[in-house]
Formats: sequence, C-alpha cells, structure tokens
Amino acid sequence: MRKFILYLIVFVSGAVVLALEILAGRFLNVKFGSSVHVWGNLIAVFLAGLSLGYFLGGHLSDRKTSFAAFGSLLLLSAILLIALRFYAFPIRDMLHRRLEVEVVETVGPLVASLAIFFIPTVVLGMVSPYAVRLLADDPARLGRQVGALYAFSTAGSIVGALGTTFYLISHITVPRQFILFGAIQAVLALLAFSQAAFGKAAAQSRSVAKEEG
Repeated sequence: MRKFILYLIVFVSGAVVLALEILAGRFLNVKFGSSVHVWGNLIAVFLAGLSLGYFLGGHLSDRKTSFAAFGSLLLLSAILLIALRFYAFPIRDMLHRRLEVEVVETVGPLVASLAIFFIPTVVLGMVSPYAVRLLADDPARLGRQVGALYAFSTAGSIVGALGTTFYLISHITVPRQFILFGAIQAVLALLAFSQAAFGKAAAQSRSVAKEEG
C-alpha cells in the first residue's frame, strides 16, 4: 500500500505540473500573445522551477523523511495552486499595463512567468525526489525503483498535458482549474497523512505487542 500511494502521488503530481504549464500558456496568451517568446520563456521558467525543486526536495528528504512531512509538502503545493486563483490575474494585468510596448511580447512573459508560476513549480518539483527517499527501502533495487517512479511521473505529465489541452481548457475556466489542481494536491496530501497515521498506529501496535511479549 505504501508503494502504491507513492506511485499514485507521483503520477498525479506529474499530471498537475504539465497541466499547469499548458494552462499557464493559455493564461499568458490573453495579455502577451501566443508568440514563441511566450512559450519559450514559460518553458524555461517551469524547467528552472522544477530543477530547483528537485534539488530542494532531495535536501529536505535527507533532513526529515516521513509521510507526515511529505503530506505537508503536498498541502503547501495545494495552497499555492489555489492561491493562483486570487493573485495571478492582478499580477498579469499589472505587468501588462506597466511594461513598455516594445518588451511586452518578449520580456513580459518571462517576468510574468517568474512572478506567478515559479514558486508553485518549485514546490511541485520537490515531490518526486522526496517520494524517491520514502520509496528507497532496498538498496539492491534502488535504481529500478527510482526509474519506475520517474517513469510514472512522466506518464502522469503526458496525461496532464493531453487532458488539459483537449478537455479542461475547453470545459473549465482558468480560475476553476487553479482551484481544481489545488484540490487534487490536497487529496494527495490527505493520502500521505493517512499513511503517516497508519504507520504510527502500526508502530504503536508493535511496541505494545513487544512489551506484552
């Protein structure tokens, strides 16, 4: 069950990352156009955020490895995604108004992407390396486990990209998608917290059994 939950969390979080990136493109296109500059800057910001997230997630998992901490990380990502519903639009519109016309379609998308999507992407990027740490229970099969985990994450990203492109964008408004992605991460946080509670209960049960024995 522990491994199943980890694979599920990584798969769904991977879907949310790419869904957010596709949605971010649509979100920025409204004010900054749909040129190659928009997508180039957006992709660069997401890759930078994920890279920093991978780095920080690895360090965090070395310092404190538990499902409770993992749940807190997922809950933080949920809060940041839901918060986009409230601050993303004002920041985008303000930047569009204040930037010079000559740089709106070039520098504008970069500044907006950094200001709006960088921090949520960093936190989402921390999920996979932390899950790797929780999963790594057998050094002899560590390479296989890590490969499988990142394969699930990538498969989730494919589902997220296609699902957002062909369904979500056409049927759900951008603000509601921000809330939807946050709600999904909140459910994943509950799964991690439930696993933490189950592990604690199991440890207490073993302790009682040992004392009685």
